Amino acid sequence: MAAPVDLELKKAFAELQTKVLDTQQKVKLADLQIEQLNRTKKHAHLTDGEISTMPEQARMYEGVGRMFILQPKVVIHKQLLEKQKIAEEKIKELEEQGFTLDHIRRSEGR
Repeated sequence: MAAPVDLELKKAFAELQTKVLDTQQKVKLADLQIEQLNRTKKHAHLTDGEISTMPEQARMYEGVGRMFILQPKVVIHKQLLEKQKIAEEKIKELEEQGFTLDHIRRSEGR
């Protein structure tokens, strides 16, 4: 009688352990993505700060693949602001997802 219970207990424990490991990996991945997005956001912010000090007539080029395209300062400024906005939105999503996963991991780990 004790053997079937032990097998069921081992199976349930193995499933729980798999779920915990999977959740931990997802949390780590979300943290890495947040770090990368923070770097992207900071880079765009610093670049925008440098561009804002330049005169309106300054020639500015946008890197596209292996070439550069002449763009007005306003266009580049808008692109950098958009890049920052997108990064902030993705960070919020990942933080919410990470909070949920961390909560799940803690509840399963008990």
